[in-house]
Amino acid sequence: MSTRSLVTGGAGFLGSHLCERLLARGEEVLCLDNFYTGQKRHIAHLLSHPFFELIRHDITFPITVEVDRIYNLACPASPVHYQFDPVQTTKTNVHGSINVLELAKRLRARVLQASTSEVYGDPLEHPQREDYRGNVNPIGPRSCYDEGKRCAETLFFDHHRQYQLDVKVIRIFNTYGPRMHPNDGRVVSNFIVQALRGDPITIYGAGTQSRSFCYVDDLLDGMIAMMDSGPGFTGPVNLGNPEERTMLELAETVLELCNSRSKLVFAPLPVDDPVRRQPDIALARRELGFEPRVSLREGLARTIAYFDELLSSGEPAKDG
Repeated sequence: MSTRSLVTGGAGFLGSHLCERLLARGEEVLCLDNFYTGQKRHIAHLLSHPFFELIRHDITFPITVEVDRIYNLACPASPVHYQFDPVQTTKTNVHGSINVLELAKRLRARVLQASTSEVYGDPLEHPQREDYRGNVNPIGPRSCYDEGKRCAETLFFDHHRQYQLDVKVIRIFNTYGPRMHPNDGRVVSNFIVQALRGDPITIYGAGTQSRSFCYVDDLLDGMIAMMDSGPGFTGPVNLGNPEERTMLELAETVLELCNSRSKLVFAPLPVDDPVRRQPDIALARRELGFEPRVSLREGLARTIAYFDELLSSGEPAKDG
């Protein structure tokens, strides 16, 4: 009998790729999404699959289904989207997590929380290890996401301690790839879309701030390995690519790969935007055998091809 997995946020960027992976493993997949940022185009090719099922639902309301495993990916992940309705973002992180955990508790199902490197805020420790408690502004414009994800982690570990729930928590660092939203405000999609259109590439601050970019396939390897790991390993565990790049380096690579003549323009740094972000993945290497394999140039080339086709098609990039 095959494993039946629920993926909340299953029509999103990461969620849709995860649904494909799980189906390829022979699992039954229940995809749940309210299409706030998820898109039907991402999972349209899966609708005819005999082991795939789609439910339109907002996870801030309770849900009753029968599954063996739950991947909780439901939450807008880009500043543009999570700041548009910050109260709803907090509800998704807190009420959504409560509903997912209550479901897992009833079913005695294993449940994985997709947390984020944003729990570290603008870090005073570099690179960031899992035992670093972070430097987060609790009342800033990003706090609906940062503190929402921190509270979700609290709920997961309290359910583990209080109800012996089988939980797994991963902290995802900047992940990119096909199916990112072209208007999500994240740096990889911003740079690629601007370069393909020949628009000026917007760099915030001096461009010296850094990120570590992980291709979606590598991230999913780590996520599934975490879900498959033994019950004694709950995490949290960092998942990302530890290779650090500045924004200027990223912009120059995108310009080269797009063969673009776009010019660089500089704008003020957003409030509470972290200056440096790099995962220490020693724990993931040791416990999960996790090792990113896709180089930045290779991953960017695949992502550029996706956006080039999307922009050439003239299809509207609307949600739902």
